[in-house]
Amino acid sequence: MIPGNAPVVILKEGTKRDSGRRATHNNIAAAKAIAEAVRSTLGPKGMDKMLVDSMGDVVITNDGVTILKEVEVEHPAAKMIVEIAKTQDSECGDGTTTAVILAGELLKNAEELLEKGVHPTAISNGYRRAAGESLKLLEKIARPISKNDTSTLKAIAITSMTGKSSETNADFLADLTVKSIKMVSESSGKQVSVDRDNIKIQKKQGVSISDTELVSGIIMDKEPVHTGMPTKVSNAKVALIDAPLEIKKTEIESKIQINDPSQIQAFLDQEEASIKKMVDQINKTKANVLICQKGIDDLAQHYLAKYGIMAIRRAKKSDIEALAKATGGRVVSNLDSISTNDLGFAGLVEVRKIGEDDMTFVTDCKNPKAVSILVRGGSEHVIDEIERNLDDAIGVVALVVKDGKIVTGGGAVEIELALKLRKYAPRVGGREQMAFESFAQAVEVVPSTLAENAGLDVIDTLMGLRKAHTQKGRNPHAGLDAYTGKVVNMKSRNVVEPLRVKTQALSSATDVATMILRIDDVIASKQPEGPPPDGGDGMGGMPPGMM
Repeated sequence: MIPGNAPVVILKEGTKRDSGRRATHNNIAAAKAIAEAVRSTLGPKGMDKMLVDSMGDVVITNDGVTILKEVEVEHPAAKMIVEIAKTQDSECGDGTTTAVILAGELLKNAEELLEKGVHPTAISNGYRRAAGESLKLLEKIARPISKNDTSTLKAIAITSMTGKSSETNADFLADLTVKSIKMVSESSGKQVSVDRDNIKIQKKQGVSISDTELVSGIIMDKEPVHTGMPTKVSNAKVALIDAPLEIKKTEIESKIQINDPSQIQAFLDQEEASIKKMVDQINKTKANVLICQKGIDDLAQHYLAKYGIMAIRRAKKSDIEALAKATGGRVVSNLDSISTNDLGFAGLVEVRKIGEDDMTFVTDCKNPKAVSILVRGGSEHVIDEIERNLDDAIGVVALVVKDGKIVTGGGAVEIELALKLRKYAPRVGGREQMAFESFAQAVEVVPSTLAENAGLDVIDTLMGLRKAHTQKGRNPHAGLDAYTGKVVNMKSRNVVEPLRVKTQALSSATDVATMILRIDDVIASKQPEGPPPDGGDGMGGMPPGMM
C-alpha cells in the first residue's frame, strides 16, 4: 500500500484474474466438461453427436477429435484438452476419445486429492511416475505381431470401426484397409514405413456402402480437356508435368509495336510454333496420357487431341505427387528435358461416370505406392462418417504394421494395468502414493465408460473384470462384451488394438493433466472494444425493431 491506503494497480483495467484454489477448480471443471461431452461416444454401444455450425452445416459423428474440432471451445484449459485429441489423431489415427476421458478422469481424481490437502506438485509427481511405470508395463503386456498376419490386421481394423456407422460393413471395409496398407507400405531392412497420406480417400454420394472400392492407382475428380481426346487408354504411358502448356507472360511489363499487318501473322505463327514445339516434345516420348498441374492452351489441346493423347489440366499438387508414386513416373518441370524415362505406367486410364460427375481413374499400376479408396453411400453425412471411420482404421493398421505390437481391447489391458499399478503403489510411499493410486483408478475409466454406455452396472462390471484378472487361473485378456454384458476372453474374440494408441493416450493425458494442475493463476486480458468487424452496429444489417 502507498500512503493513504490506495491500492497499487498493476493490471490493465478490465483484466480478469482467478488465482489459487479457484483457478485450479475452474480449469479442472472446464476439462471435465470437455471429457463429458465425448464420453458417451466410446465403445460398441457409443452414441453419435449432431453438430450444427453457424452456417447450418450438419456433421453427425462419434469420432472424438471431429466433435472437439467442430465445437468452438473458448476456455483455455478446455482448449488444452482439445489439443491432446488432435495430437492423438495425428500420431495414431484413433483413441482420441480415450485420451480425452482419461485426462478428464485424472483431473477429477486430482480434485479429490486437493480437497484432502495434497499439494498439486505432489499429485503431478505421482502422476508422472505412474505414467512412466504404465508405459513399461504396457510394453511387457503387449504381444508382437507379424505384418503378414492378415487376419489380426483385419481384426484391428474391425475393432476400430466397432460402434461406428461403418460397423455393418466392417468386415468388407477392413479388408480394403489391410489391402491398401500392404500396397503402400515400404520396407527398409527390418523397418516398415507406412505413409497414411499415400492412401487417398475419394467420396461420391450414391448407391451403398458395399459399393466402396479400392483402386490400385489414383482417382481424380477431373476429365480430359478436349472432346476429341480418348476417354479410355490401355497400357498408358503417363507424363506428369507441373509446367503450363501455354505462352508465358513476361515478368516485366513489355509492349510489342507492329507497323505492318504481315507482322501480326508472323507473331501469331511464332506463338503457334512455340506451343506446337511443346506438344511435339511430349509426343516424342510416346506418352499417351498427360496430366498437367497448370493450364493447357486451347491450341495445345487441339494438337494433343490430334496426336491421340488424353490430357488433364489443373490437377492438384497432391494428386500429381500421388500419381508419381502410383505410376512410377517423375514430375517434370521443364518440357525441354522430358524423356521416355520420366513416364509412368498404368494398365488402364479411363473416364467413368460416377453419380453425375465424370472422374478419371488411373488404375492397374505396377506395384503402386499410392492407392485410392472410392467411398460410396446413400447420403452425404453417411459417406463423411465412413471416410472418418476408414481414416481411423487406416491409422491403426498402419501403426501395427510399423510397430508390430498389439494389446487386448474391451477394457482388458486397462484393468490389467490398474491392478499392476496398485500392486506397485506401496513402493512409492508418501503423498505421491495417493496420486499413484488415483492414477490407477483413472485408468479404469475406459472399462467403466464401456459398461456405462452399454447400459450396464458400472460397479458390478468392474468387480467382474477384476475378479477374472486376479482369481486362480486368472485371464489377463478378460474384457467386457458390451453386447451381452459378460466378461469374456477378448484375445479369443480377436478384439485387439495397437500398443501405441494406449501409450500415446496415457502420455498425452498425463502431460495435460499435470500442466493444468500446476496452474494457480489465470490472468485474462480485457477483450478489445469497438464496432464489429463489418463496421456496422452489431445487428448484422437488421431493420429497426427486428432485434
